[in-house]
Amino acid sequence: MDVAHLDGARAIARGLIMAVLGGAGESPAVADHILHEAAALCVDPLDYCAHRLGLGDVAVYERAAHWAGFAFWKTVPQSLCSNVRVQRLDRMAEVTALPGTVFDRDIMFFAPRFEELLQLAEARARDPEIRRRLCIVPPRAIRTELARICAEDLMVEARNRLTRRWPYASASIELSRAARMVFVAFFGLTTIAVAAAPMFLGAILLPFVAILVLAPALLRLAAALLPQGYAEPVPLLGDADLPIYTILIPLRDEAGMVPQLGRAMRAIDYPPEKLDIKFVVEATSPETVAAVQRLLDDPRFELVVVPDGAPRTKPKALNFALPMARGAHLVVYDAEDIPDRDQLRLAASHFAANPAVDCLQAELVAENAEENWITALFAAEYAGLFGLMLPFLGRHRLPMPLGGTSNHFRTAALRELGHWDAFNVTEDADLGVRLARLRYNTGTLRSATSEEAPISLDAWMRQRTRWIKGWMQTFIVHNRSPIRFARDIGARNFLFFEIYVGSLILSSLVHTLFLGGFAARIAVGHWPDLGNPVDLAYVAHLVLGYGGALALVVAGLVRSRAWHLIPQQLALPLYWLMHSIASMHAAHQLLVRPYFWGKTAHGRSKRTRAFAGAGGSALAVPAE
Repeated sequence: MDVAHLDGARAIARGLIMAVLGGAGESPAVADHILHEAAALCVDPLDYCAHRLGLGDVAVYERAAHWAGFAFWKTVPQSLCSNVRVQRLDRMAEVTALPGTVFDRDIMFFAPRFEELLQLAEARARDPEIRRRLCIVPPRAIRTELARICAEDLMVEARNRLTRRWPYASASIELSRAARMVFVAFFGLTTIAVAAAPMFLGAILLPFVAILVLAPALLRLAAALLPQGYAEPVPLLGDADLPIYTILIPLRDEAGMVPQLGRAMRAIDYPPEKLDIKFVVEATSPETVAAVQRLLDDPRFELVVVPDGAPRTKPKALNFALPMARGAHLVVYDAEDIPDRDQLRLAASHFAANPAVDCLQAELVAENAEENWITALFAAEYAGLFGLMLPFLGRHRLPMPLGGTSNHFRTAALRELGHWDAFNVTEDADLGVRLARLRYNTGTLRSATSEEAPISLDAWMRQRTRWIKGWMQTFIVHNRSPIRFARDIGARNFLFFEIYVGSLILSSLVHTLFLGGFAARIAVGHWPDLGNPVDLAYVAHLVLGYGGALALVVAGLVRSRAWHLIPQQLALPLYWLMHSIASMHAAHQLLVRPYFWGKTAHGRSKRTRAFAGAGGSALAVPAE
């Protein structure tokens, strides 16, 4: 290519940028600087102008369309493209054009990139008729209309993708009524046996109690006392090397949380043109839809409306939105989440430095721990679980029940896994087990996401009942074919799953009944005889069971320097009693309402939320 032609191409590109900037008063030097910066960042110049210069995608594409001599529409008009079908739903994010019909004329709605727009302008100069067959729209308009057109197909895919790919790991198939009844019967007999152990058949039941009480306690002690397993520090990637990152935020009846979410997402330290932030809102939440629409002047944000339909669960909503994810990596945040500003950059840097890692769990921190005794116990539980236990599991390559939020994935791996299980109400735990079962690698990220702990007993009970019911679902589904499960996940991980996930379901109830059995025995005058090996073993089990749990939460609080919360952990037996009640509620729901999603209401805390703003200063944000 000769120099004159190159100079001409640069002049045309410069002219397009000047048109996008508004033309008046903008110099060619400014346009050249923008083209240079966009190239250095490896981003499209149109995206650079929309995000870095704050022009927005509508203004940028409208000015670019007029410069090229084409019509522009802000949205794709509904009903004009109703006959469109997408052959590969998982490639939906790559679609940039939709064919439609206006009266008797075929027309193409197109969201071109910078180079394509230059080519279109050149083509129109050769063939002026092309302008009658093409209409320029912003890229978000294509995705929004595609989601509307393909809503039925997306819903089918959201419900059934996992069932097709891994039918033996789907709650929609494996969670039969018979399986649930057998599990609840086993659950009931186990609790009765443990309650009776201090009084009857003590020597016979001792090994059984040891598995249920002692093994989880030793695991907690190991996590509390051994070195942590966070990923080693890595150099942070610069803006040019960062990939597109998708953030999915599922919402239902949470309009009041949307302004806070918008501020938290804008505060993230990540190139704005490489952020793909999708608010995934149930159609039955019109106030939340309206609240998100008020944020859409920011080109980072998109609204995905999920049609109403069973199962009405968070994982189904995430599955509905996943085909529209543009990022190489993806993270899920909940309505009340405020992540560390550098969390996405840190996660992307770890993925780049560790190609074998497919999922990273960031640490969840309950920010309103001082609100009351429930939030204090909840915060300590999180400090032990996310600060110590999960890093321990990651370090030893053990199956990791994920936290439901701040899970960072390689998007390709998530699609290969079959997405989330739409019918599992604790989809995070199930997905963590499935990652291990299919031999994907999961680690932990030394970065925090602030959350809101439930402030009332009723809210805590609804949330915990759903969690335990989901663990029950996960336990049943993966154990329907235990030989296949053991072969998939490996003998060591199979044994760990049975003990650890089983303890998540049973340990609190077991401890409560075990303690109740001892209390009943003492009440009738039969004190434990510590000279009797069986009595001594049971007392040791009781002490180690509570001791292991207490050690984990105290070590977690010490690590996070929350010394003031340690005295309140003496209420741990009461907290486990609450768990016991939630376990019984969960067992009942498993039988009668297995897919019911007990929604947790957010924004109930009276505490002021704080997070780092775009400029790095701490911002006080009242809970909405």
